[in-house]
Amino acid sequence: MERALAYRRLIIIGIFLAVGLIFTARLIYVQILVDKYILSANNNVLRYITQYPARGLIFDRNGKLLVYNEAAYDLMVIPRQAKNIDTAELCRLIGIDKDEFTRRMIKARNYSPYRQSIFEAQITRENYGFLEEKLFRFPGFFVQSRTLRKYTYSIAAHTFGYIGEASPDIIEGDSYYRSGDYIGVNGIEKSYESLLRGEKGMKVRVVDVLNRDKGSFQEGRYDTLAYAGTNLYSSLDEDLQEYGEKLMANKKGSIVAIEPSTGEILCMITSPTYDPNLLVGNIRKKNYRNLVLDTVYQPLFNRALMAMYPPGSTFKLVDALVGQQEGVLFPTTTYSCPGGFSIGNGKMVGCHSHPSPLNLIGAIQISCNTYFCRVFRSIIDNSSYTSTRQAYEHWRKEVMSFGLGRKLGLDVTGELNGNIPSPAYYDKYHGKDRWRSMTIISLGIGQGEIGITPLQLANLAATISNRGWYHIPHIIRAIGKKDSINPGFTEKKFTDVNPAYFDIVVEGMADVVSEGTARASKIDSIDFCGKTGTAQNPHGKNHSIFIAFAPKLNTKIAISVVVENAGFGAAWAAPIASLMLEKYLKRKVSRKDLEERMMNADLIHGINTGNEIGKGHFLPD
Repeated sequence: MERALAYRRLIIIGIFLAVGLIFTARLIYVQILVDKYILSANNNVLRYITQYPARGLIFDRNGKLLVYNEAAYDLMVIPRQAKNIDTAELCRLIGIDKDEFTRRMIKARNYSPYRQSIFEAQITRENYGFLEEKLFRFPGFFVQSRTLRKYTYSIAAHTFGYIGEASPDIIEGDSYYRSGDYIGVNGIEKSYESLLRGEKGMKVRVVDVLNRDKGSFQEGRYDTLAYAGTNLYSSLDEDLQEYGEKLMANKKGSIVAIEPSTGEILCMITSPTYDPNLLVGNIRKKNYRNLVLDTVYQPLFNRALMAMYPPGSTFKLVDALVGQQEGVLFPTTTYSCPGGFSIGNGKMVGCHSHPSPLNLIGAIQISCNTYFCRVFRSIIDNSSYTSTRQAYEHWRKEVMSFGLGRKLGLDVTGELNGNIPSPAYYDKYHGKDRWRSMTIISLGIGQGEIGITPLQLANLAATISNRGWYHIPHIIRAIGKKDSINPGFTEKKFTDVNPAYFDIVVEGMADVVSEGTARASKIDSIDFCGKTGTAQNPHGKNHSIFIAFAPKLNTKIAISVVVENAGFGAAWAAPIASLMLEKYLKRKVSRKDLEERMMNADLIHGINTGNEIGKGHFLPD
């Protein structure tokens, strides 16, 4: 009996000890392990404040700061805690009405009554000062700091891109982002987002019932640091970019300039453009809507990468190279021009008045349509191939080896393919194998279905200057403190044309400037090569196009200029290109009269749209 009682006594003692151990363990767990989640006894609460890192800075090729950060603040709300606030005063401070306040509160509650969300985004530093001193009157509201993008110069908006709020799809697919986070939407900001964004941190603060910050929780034990994004060093030349945008003011079109030896883009201009500062902060939505609705200027459309034009006579250079490669064209090949090329049924590809007959250099210099129609026909009707289709496929392959008709692989979003039409296209349009060289003869002079972007045109100029190779064009030349870029950008891309065939084409381009269609745009002391183009436009006046590189040897810059609805290539595109070359190579421009005429011309509204630079100064192509 005594043994049984002793046994029961031990069981009871064991139960008490077990209960005691459980309570003790629970107390330790509550006080030590999850202390950061428990409300304090005196009604203090914990607030988790995201520490947003500063995005990486962006510099130009000469070290000029182009994109930086400025302090801004988000007004956050926790709906469950937002009670008995002075609604009218809060609305006045942030510039909204009561209906908007109600709408935002409903949205915040729908997201979560207990979790913080943005009520008013990107409050400026100045406005934050007025809000901060009255914040105690708005329980449940607090301010979280972040940074805004700022632009030193109002240039290169399409290249930089802009920042926008991360969409639900992005948040779902990437654990880094939370509601209210910002992300690069396009341009450099999007392409290099993972480097620019940095790493977020977190601060845990104690806040009393009056919405007053009482300091760090447990002396910052649970705080984490934010790490700034990586700085990027672009290949852009700020002076050249700014100058080009001035030249293209009140014109539609683009300028792209490349350093041929590296593929680095020196400038990439789209016109009309906009001030990148318009898409910063809480004015972004309103300004973005206004830009979208501007159907006259279309300022958000990146013409340098997305517009596709018939290249016109600039494409004759490609046919000159492919013709030599195919063995149907030689420097001494001579054709007469009776004023055009007959395609039958009384139809003709017209040509302007010029001396005749011409050899290859003369045909490039004068830009003879008849000559290059005959060159193209000889390529497609080449007896070395068993059919028109086979010859065309070889021609198309060689053309696309110049980076035409496909994306080049630029490190900025938005690039389009362009178009070198496939045989399947002509089968669909004319019938299976029911088309011949004369059916598609317009391709020989860069018309018809060909579409080339301004970036591809600039790369074509760079490729010819390199005598048959190019680097993939790119905007970022260094990341952080290391000169590290995508290894693919350092690889040479060779065309399918033998380098030996390029010199004769270069000589022809030199003659275009010295005594041909672009002679009014030549520059004293700069030996440069170019080719004019006038692209037919079914929707209005022809487009003015020019590609060039300088100097002729040891080239430093290759360029394309497209001015929409401006007529002959020699009238607008060539003078603008020559001014850009002079600006880059000499760092100043001496031809002030030409500069003033180009800058002041308003081609959008039809002011100063005459084709003539000066009587007898140029020949149309």
